[in-house]
Amino acid sequence: MDTQVKSNPEPAEEQQQDKIKIAEDFKNQANEYFKKQDYDNAINFYTQAIEANPNSAIYYGNRSFAYLKLEWFGYALKDATAAIELDKNYIKGYYRRASAHMSLGKFKEALRDFELVTKIRPNDKDAKLKFVECNKIVRKLAFEKAIAVEDKRKNIAETINLEAMTIENDYKGPKIDEESKITLDFMKELMDLYKKQGTLHRKYAYKILLDIKSFFMSQPSLVDITIEPNKKFTVCGDIHGQFYDLMNIFELNGLPSEDNPYLFNGDFVDRGSFSVECIFTLFGFKLLFPNHFFMSRGNHESSTMNEMYGFHGEVKAKYSAQMSELFNEVYNWLPLAHCLNQKILVMHGGLFSTDGVTLDDIRKVDRNRQPPEEGLMCDLLWSDPQHQNGRAPSRRGVGCQFGPDVTKAFLELNKLDYIIRSHEVKNEGYEVAHDGKCITVFSAPNYCDTMDNKGAFINLNGSDLTPKFTTYVAVPHPDVKAMAYADAFYCI
Repeated sequence: MDTQVKSNPEPAEEQQQDKIKIAEDFKNQANEYFKKQDYDNAINFYTQAIEANPNSAIYYGNRSFAYLKLEWFGYALKDATAAIELDKNYIKGYYRRASAHMSLGKFKEALRDFELVTKIRPNDKDAKLKFVECNKIVRKLAFEKAIAVEDKRKNIAETINLEAMTIENDYKGPKIDEESKITLDFMKELMDLYKKQGTLHRKYAYKILLDIKSFFMSQPSLVDITIEPNKKFTVCGDIHGQFYDLMNIFELNGLPSEDNPYLFNGDFVDRGSFSVECIFTLFGFKLLFPNHFFMSRGNHESSTMNEMYGFHGEVKAKYSAQMSELFNEVYNWLPLAHCLNQKILVMHGGLFSTDGVTLDDIRKVDRNRQPPEEGLMCDLLWSDPQHQNGRAPSRRGVGCQFGPDVTKAFLELNKLDYIIRSHEVKNEGYEVAHDGKCITVFSAPNYCDTMDNKGAFINLNGSDLTPKFTTYVAVPHPDVKAMAYADAFYCI
């Protein structure tokens, strides 16, 4: 006769100790991935640590930091708050939450977190410094808002006097011809100048900005593009100030021309430290080929993003604060989306927080402003696809996440075939999702000199509009690191 031996269950305390040990093992693995800048795997293991032991503020704080690295500010904010709720004295939780708030342009909320840190640690010099710096930003924004209310007619473009700007005798760079039009020779000279780390004369730089602003002001928020049968059309994603990789795209795919049209889908600047070179190259080609070169606004074509991620600092270093303000005016007029052959909608971010949005609704968007925190314009710049059906709050904290069913309904309503968007780093430079109806393209390889991703662009043929992908790796660039012009205060 068999006998069954019953084992005594482990005491609850021992079980808890085992869970804590398992959680620590997961955390240690996550930390190793974090050190390697593999943030996706780091998040995966921090999540497992939290599941094993949900009572550790450190796990939430670490995962929040990893989310910040991926620019998932909404998730970072949620985790930092969870860490603080577990441990009111967990200083890094306040720092993480402040960083998330700042990245979302919520400086008053960030200031409150820094103030709490100074109360918890009144002798912490770093906390005091960050409180003072954040307070300066809040005061500055309040002052600028008051000035804007007092003078709504303020227009930097109208204050620029090109005739008063003289060309020094020792200037050896490209010049705009007497007819005041950009030529192909000018563009080739400009790119050669930039490859040698030269600087375009400020008179020509200002002229490009004034001309491009006038052009964009004449454009609708949704631009319709016709690709002729058997003609090639190229769509590129984020460039993010990586000028030498932009040059590589032109090496691989040919220079823009009437026979080789391009659409660059937002986020031309920030992060990479050659953003000035990128934007003037792109604006120059837009002026040279206005009907065969297109640019969509990205979420980084905004004052808040540019202050934090380096572009404004770079413009001020290479030109002036006045030019930095003029860029804000120009970006406000960038189109928000493009429709190719009435079949493909291209936008930087994604689809919408509400059903029933039509192409005509996009055409009617008043875009001459800084990006709002909600609505159609916000979603076009910020939203991301998700694998599951329905919608969810954005992991970025702005816009929404939309599923395959949302994409399908939008395409059916507007009689479209698929959408192309950018906005997210992809290991291969692109991703096809939602049953082939939602394509992501990202054109900045080894993003921020750290991500080791490939870049990609899409070639379309007007006859069938079937996407064909070209991928490439990063090329060498001068020893100027990403974020070199960003204010260190924003990089907590």
